[in-house]
Amino acid sequence: MTQESLTLADCGWNAFFQGQLDIEETTATTPVRVVAVHRAGLEVLGPGFAGLLPPFSAGSDDPEARATVGDWLLLDRESLGPRRRLERSSLFKRRAAGTALQVQLIAANVDTLFVVTSCNQDFNEARLERYLALAREAEATPVVVLTKADLCEEPASFARAAGRLLPGLLVESLDARDPEAVAALRPWCGPGQTVALLGSSGVGKSTLVNSLTGRADQRTRGIRADDDKGRHTTTGRSLHRLPDGGWLLDTPGLRELQLLDVAAGLDEVFADIAELAQVCRFADCGHDGEPGCAVQAAIAAGRLDPARLKRQRKLLAEEARNSEDVAAQRRRSRDFGRMYKAVQKEKRKRYDG
Repeated sequence: MTQESLTLADCGWNAFFQGQLDIEETTATTPVRVVAVHRAGLEVLGPGFAGLLPPFSAGSDDPEARATVGDWLLLDRESLGPRRRLERSSLFKRRAAGTALQVQLIAANVDTLFVVTSCNQDFNEARLERYLALAREAEATPVVVLTKADLCEEPASFARAAGRLLPGLLVESLDARDPEAVAALRPWCGPGQTVALLGSSGVGKSTLVNSLTGRADQRTRGIRADDDKGRHTTTGRSLHRLPDGGWLLDTPGLRELQLLDVAAGLDEVFADIAELAQVCRFADCGHDGEPGCAVQAAIAAGRLDPARLKRQRKLLAEEARNSEDVAAQRRRSRDFGRMYKAVQKEKRKRYDG
């Protein structure tokens, strides 16, 4: 498909976005989608248009106001300058790695999240629960993709372990190098659909991108033999056109995923514990030795893995801490902004006087 024949629907446009345009905007603007984020700006694509725009923010100091991969922007048809960013159907974000209290946007307007891990030492239930909470908070459909199944004697054991993490979770085990095996993911890659890949370094995400797109445009590297780990080869977030008409968003390997604003997502991932907690004797039961604790009773009966309760507590504490820290940072930034404006206003009054 050429750029000239590309339609809005081909780019993922649907009624959710169309409904945000007023009458004037339908004739005076051109919708484009952000398909890549570079240091120099945003790479955008739309019917009959492709180009590079400077970084764009929706008129706010909030990091979430910045345009990211998957966003839709309205360009003025005459100047081709961006007017505004449309509201998102979904947003993936995290607390930025390191000690800075900043929000890092991962992707917007994603329908399905392929949570990629491998059938080796990289498989980690705690990490998968993080990714699943992220997907459910964004109301995207999570699909766990187990790569390197061809190198594992019992890939079914990994699939069972992943399937226990969330009721109804879809799990696919495959060899990411085999196009026929990867065809199992095609139902989520059809026209107008946007899927994202998320996973740690060295799990075969770039190889999977190659197989899904039918192109060898992602560099790949082998894993280290001593610990089954690899170095990430994707250096920026970008959308790739899929043969079945959808879009695939690849992200760099995430060595650290600090949860942020995903309390509802965690509730869904750990719904089994939440249901047990509802029948504890005390409403404020901490599941730590209180009498009549249904959670501890389930552990004693072998119906709940104590490690799962431990992971839930850790993730809930982390999410609450990160969300509180970032919210406090935002308040401080707003207060500083107000103080700065007040000082400048007072200076102008003195100068004018």
